[in-house]
Amino acid sequence: MKGKKILIGICGSIAAYKIPSLVRLLIKAGAEVKIVMTPSAKAFVSPLVLSTLSKNEVSIEMSTQDVWVNHVMLGRWADLMLIAPASCNTLSKMAQGLCDNLLTAVYLSATCPVMLAPAMDEDMWQHPSLQKNIDTLRSFGNSILNAQHGELASGLVGMGRMVEPEEMVTELELFFTQKHKLRNKRALVSAGPTYENIDPVRFIGNYSSGKMGIAIAEELAEQGCMVELVLGPTALLPSHKNIHVNKVVSAQQMFEQCVSLFEQSDIAVMCAAVADYTPKVVSENKTKKTDEDLHIVLTKTKDILKHLGSVKTDKQTLIGFALESTNEKIMHSKNWKKKRQTPLC
Repeated sequence: MKGKKILIGICGSIAAYKIPSLVRLLIKAGAEVKIVMTPSAKAFVSPLVLSTLSKNEVSIEMSTQDVWVNHVMLGRWADLMLIAPASCNTLSKMAQGLCDNLLTAVYLSATCPVMLAPAMDEDMWQHPSLQKNIDTLRSFGNSILNAQHGELASGLVGMGRMVEPEEMVTELELFFTQKHKLRNKRALVSAGPTYENIDPVRFIGNYSSGKMGIAIAEELAEQGCMVELVLGPTALLPSHKNIHVNKVVSAQQMFEQCVSLFEQSDIAVMCAAVADYTPKVVSENKTKKTDEDLHIVLTKTKDILKHLGSVKTDKQTLIGFALESTNEKIMHSKNWKKKRQTPLC
């Protein structure tokens, strides 16, 4: 953290009372701190206290004493902008590109990475519109420190509590370490099995748990990637905040989802256990047991890895896994090309 320039944006939320502690921790760690506040934030934390702790003047209005505050340079000065607490109101403005105060002006013109620490009551946090705004802001490349479970200002206990200052410092330290060498990269990972329906209650599947793909997705996220995880039917889910899960069931659904996400991906790791064959005809009703043998005609599914290999660019990295029960040897990329007729890596 030594020498890092951190710009803290404070919104009007009771959680703002914790920000002086955050500033002290950052200064102690050797960071340089500047602060921009919304006008309503002044009701919750003193600008005088913050300027004293940060040793920098706190910016609140677009101009002071007929002098314009250069919001563009604030966003260019910082190595990272941390908006904490990020209120429901400000998150909505940021998601929609609205700009009616200095903080939102700095955000919209910032060239540095942005990290958000939301804080609000439980019902606000769980509202679909707020969650849609969170997803939108995440899609812009912002890092989200998800609200925590705990005691809230309303007296309720639930989700919505802002991440504690000590945890925020830990997140910032991780952000500036080598673990984030893939920061600003986008990754696509497939994981889990696929289920190929025979009828409404039966399917052809496999034993894949999705553990490996989820582990790879979480490691990519730890290194700074924004990860799109295409996940087949499994009870497991990733926990990292930078992973967006796309649930699918069949091989065809997985093919369509991977193809739609691949173009925007810098890295793609295909480790799902995708069915090679699927029933040619799916019965609309449950197949009844009879004395006769049941014959199911199977047809080949689309090869996801082969297709992605045929459309990948030189700027993309594509990695594939294959499970074998015999001849378990590593196949080099030149052999993959020969076998599949397309470059995979």
